[in-house]
Amino acid sequence: MCGIVGIVSNENVNQDLYDALTVLQHRGQDAAGIVTSDGGRLHLRKDNGLVRDVFRTKHMLNLVGNMGIGHVRYPTAGRSSSSEAQPFYVNSPYGITLAHNGNLTNSEALKKELFVEDQRHINTDSDSEVLLNVFAHELQRLGKLRLNADDVFDAVSAVHKRCRGAYAVVTMITGFGILGFRDPHGIRPIVYGQRISESGQHEYMIASESVALDAQGFELVRDIRPGEAVFIDKSGELFTRECAENAVANPCIFEYVYLARPDSIIDDISVYKARLRMGERLAEKIVSERPDHDIDVVIPIPDTSRTSALQLANALNVNFREGFIKNRYIGRTFIMPGQKERKKSVRQKLNAIDLEFKGKNVLLVDDSIVRGTTSEQIIKMAREAGANKVYFASAAPPVRYANVYGIDMPAIDELIAGGRTEAEVADEIGADWIIYQDLDDLIATVHEGNPEITQFDTSCFDAHYVTGDIDGEYLESIGIKRSDSVKESRKGSETIIDLHNSI
Repeated sequence: MCGIVGIVSNENVNQDLYDALTVLQHRGQDAAGIVTSDGGRLHLRKDNGLVRDVFRTKHMLNLVGNMGIGHVRYPTAGRSSSSEAQPFYVNSPYGITLAHNGNLTNSEALKKELFVEDQRHINTDSDSEVLLNVFAHELQRLGKLRLNADDVFDAVSAVHKRCRGAYAVVTMITGFGILGFRDPHGIRPIVYGQRISESGQHEYMIASESVALDAQGFELVRDIRPGEAVFIDKSGELFTRECAENAVANPCIFEYVYLARPDSIIDDISVYKARLRMGERLAEKIVSERPDHDIDVVIPIPDTSRTSALQLANALNVNFREGFIKNRYIGRTFIMPGQKERKKSVRQKLNAIDLEFKGKNVLLVDDSIVRGTTSEQIIKMAREAGANKVYFASAAPPVRYANVYGIDMPAIDELIAGGRTEAEVADEIGADWIIYQDLDDLIATVHEGNPEITQFDTSCFDAHYVTGDIDGEYLESIGIKRSDSVKESRKGSETIIDLHNSI
């Protein structure tokens, strides 16, 4: 999961890009970057860290230009090297910069193609750099000094034929404009919007989530459709085209569970309302399985579970209380590399209000349970605060399988539900009882928001990979890359790719 943004304006876009990235910070806290175009000159700043730390006044003053793109990142294979911070840049043709959210599932094969056939060098392990070079090569094949929108769309069509997996992309072609496009399955989110400048001209933004548009005064136009591309030239004229055959919407359902902000609209579905419905369905299951439950209080685990927990409490007619206070200066533990770091951060991140726990049967509600590390620590905190019994509810089904489309799900043997029954998971995390959302109910809660979407990517719950190209060998390879032991050994290291020896 990463956050991307691109803006074409009549004035300098540096501040709007910065502000949009701060709104998208929840999508990545490992690195941030902005590149702007001032005529034919590019200005780039990127580094590891939060947006507020990467960009100082001196950097912002240098980021001049009326169009640009930005990115916030976390590493899907645990690497935190600054060399993999985005946007990436290639000088040929035209000077192209690109920021990407997702994961290419055929990146290794593409690296070899790029080196042997396209004679392009890849300098990092990032599949985003692969995607950039594929796009650049397809533009270069046109052999044109001046581009138009149709040329750009033809290149995107060629990218769709070569690249597999999930990708939501913003790219800037120096001197021409900004392009946004989405893979033929529409797995990762991307939207665009417009606003009218003080001079009466149209300005456009492309971003991962609609909240980035809202914060900068842009009106949401719509999502970029699966396989579609949107191009805004430097004069502010907008063009769109469907660039993939047989495109079908299969958005990632985990966006609605955890990744996206609740105030976002993704594929015409309100994340907030979907989470309310998740709480309702979970309450129905609790009543069905335990009609005589003894729950005294429902307490959310901040922040993403709050919406579901509130609706669940209302449906059960049980008190809803804030039992944990969050330190907002600690990152999301789900995406922290290393088990020790995650365990340590839970205690730093949350503090229990003892009076809400003492002598009560407490139902803790979280959006999902992935590794179980956070859940186990929080249950211990609840018991230390005096809880009589601690029950645990997940607004999502058990996460049993790897996500290969841009979410850093750990190796399968590090998933708490991998190979375990629900009762065994409860024992592992120390809960008196655990209840998960049923997958059919989860799908129904999101589908209700947009009945036109009939299938979602639910692979981390059911191992159904919508791109149809995932086998055991691939899952084994990413499992090795994502294991905590490998992440620890790679921490802080730089990447050098020797394609000569890999072919």
